[in-house]
Amino acid sequence: MTRTAFPPVTTGAAVARVAGPAILLVAGLIALFLAIAFGGAAAPQAIGDPGPFVRWGLPVVKLVSNLGGAVMLGALVLALFGLRSGTRSFDAALDTASIGAAVFTLSSAAAAFLTFVRSFPVKVNAGPEFGAQFGRFLIELDLGRAWLLTVLAGAVITIAAFAFRTWTPTLLLGILAGASFIPLATQGHSGDLSGHTAAVNSILLHVLGAAVWLGGLVLLVVIRGTRTELVGAEGSPAPSAAEGAKAKRDRAAAHRTQGDDAPPVSFPDLLRRYSTIALVAYIVVAVSGVARSIVALGSWDALWTPYGTIVIVKAVLLLALGVFGAWYRLRLIPRIDRAEQAGARARASRLFWVLVLAELALMGLASGAAAALARTPPPTGTEPPAVRTPAEILTKSSLPPEFTLDRWFTQWNIDLIWLLVALFGLFFYLAGVLRLRRRGDSWPIHRTVFWVLGMLTLIWVTGGPINAYQEFLFSVHMLGHMMLSMAVPLLLVAGAPVTLALRALDKREDGTRGAREWILWGVHSPFSKVVTNPFVAAALFVLSLWAFYFTDLVRWAMKDHIGHEWMTIHFLITGYLFVLSLIGADPVPRRLPYPGRLITLIAVMATHAFFGMAIMMQSGLMVAEWFGSMARTWGPTPLQDQYIGGGIAWSVGEIPTLILAITVAIQWSRSDARAERRRDRHADRTGDAELAEYNARLAELAERDRREAARGR
Repeated sequence: MTRTAFPPVTTGAAVARVAGPAILLVAGLIALFLAIAFGGAAAPQAIGDPGPFVRWGLPVVKLVSNLGGAVMLGALVLALFGLRSGTRSFDAALDTASIGAAVFTLSSAAAAFLTFVRSFPVKVNAGPEFGAQFGRFLIELDLGRAWLLTVLAGAVITIAAFAFRTWTPTLLLGILAGASFIPLATQGHSGDLSGHTAAVNSILLHVLGAAVWLGGLVLLVVIRGTRTELVGAEGSPAPSAAEGAKAKRDRAAAHRTQGDDAPPVSFPDLLRRYSTIALVAYIVVAVSGVARSIVALGSWDALWTPYGTIVIVKAVLLLALGVFGAWYRLRLIPRIDRAEQAGARARASRLFWVLVLAELALMGLASGAAAALARTPPPTGTEPPAVRTPAEILTKSSLPPEFTLDRWFTQWNIDLIWLLVALFGLFFYLAGVLRLRRRGDSWPIHRTVFWVLGMLTLIWVTGGPINAYQEFLFSVHMLGHMMLSMAVPLLLVAGAPVTLALRALDKREDGTRGAREWILWGVHSPFSKVVTNPFVAAALFVLSLWAFYFTDLVRWAMKDHIGHEWMTIHFLITGYLFVLSLIGADPVPRRLPYPGRLITLIAVMATHAFFGMAIMMQSGLMVAEWFGSMARTWGPTPLQDQYIGGGIAWSVGEIPTLILAITVAIQWSRSDARAERRRDRHADRTGDAELAEYNARLAELAERDRREAARGR
């Protein structure tokens, strides 16, 4: 693609582009120092104090690491959903992400070193003994491994973001950037809190949401103050309205001449896309922040502690940022759009810079407060009890009460990740249905009902009694597995979400990729063609059972929070793919004919039943160091409970499979009926021409046979 010349960047824009990140960092440092001094996070330790440099330096480098990671992730996300590959603005986004990743890598390495010095009473020197101790910290301890993985991920993104400039590598880098926040989210104060799972999930969601939000805003500052292909970028004196319209037509003509019909992205359009992303991120940050505060504070009285005061300040800043976001969406973007169309680019730029720099200052203050909170001990849950039960040692949670009938309706243990996934799934699905109806299109009500039931069931499985007891009872764990892999996918597939999205979402005309374009890319990608193949989907569904329960994967899922979330994701996706290959209305590259679907389903049912019997026939306890060590005084014995779990896999797990078989049979019957109706309509249109032609052919053959018989006589 031929590059076009762009006017030079104005001095004001260049200054503002540098001032934005500087304001962010300075505001963050000011808030960090004030909050640490107020909360006492940098007070000398009674034993093994590492000195003021480490006490104050560690929060500072952690703040810089957070800001670098935010720029890394936010720039990649906005590039994927707001910019166009192959343009200077897209390249600027990847440059920004690479710089952010480099800052993230270096500051994380420094934080890992200072964490080691702070945690262990060692004397820093250049000798081999100190190096060996630091190496063991990075390799053998969970906290050290978390820092090591974070540094390695940042280093990979730093290099790859410069090396690759197309859609797919950028998507993979975005996924890796998000995953780089996971190791450290499982560490810190949350590890000893009574609400361990809630704390870890809320921290992870909070960090990811804030990173996407803040990093996208920094990228807007970079793009606005740089020569790019964006219509409305800073440059020479603003043209008149007529000149602006003519320039826009010339740019579109130039793109068509180069074989590219997509016009450049306008800056107001990019602002709208960022605003949508930021709104979702804001909701995630707000909900996860409330959940984290509830776990850490424990009571209203704790709000008046130093930790609680910092939480209040951060909440006020979050509300102020929410007001800024609403102003952006409702007032600023329309005003910038009108100013750009009228040729008053200077006035639009002043509006943008004043508000964005103020928002960056507020975000810096909030980031500094958040970094201080990470170093400030919360008033509750900071220390484990002196005497802990076996269940508390294994699960970091107290043993729940006896699992009686009423607990099926009253016991809850909310998984914040899946609660937000389900709520967003409900909102976007219903919003799509509403958009279709406003447009005059119809959408089957039964599909909406199935989707809503599926999402509500997902909330119940991941946050209700099954999640509350699955760590303590193998039978409940198995029931949750069956629900995730069979019952929930059966309802969700019937909702046909991909078909709804493709009908409801608008197609972009500027060469960028929104949700619709990414869904289409996913449906037609080579990976999708493999995993949606009926035989591959069935193999994944069946083999996952055996591979999970008869290897150490089940131990990983029990003992590690990341393993548990992976288990939920894996069984939900494999179940969804299997059901989709059989009865789904959403588009897939290939489906078996109905007889093949029934044969596949019967084979899966048999293998599934055999798996359940294999569990029931086990003479020893699976994961004995876990399920056999809870010291339960109620319910069946661990071995009896395992037998019940095998029975659930054999019997209860077959109910959704039976429903699948009935559904396939009904669809087969309806398919035959539709084919018959098509033949009847064709006959009506042609006046039974095919039947008349067939009868004439039979008559001709009969006449030929008669003549041959006559000659023979």
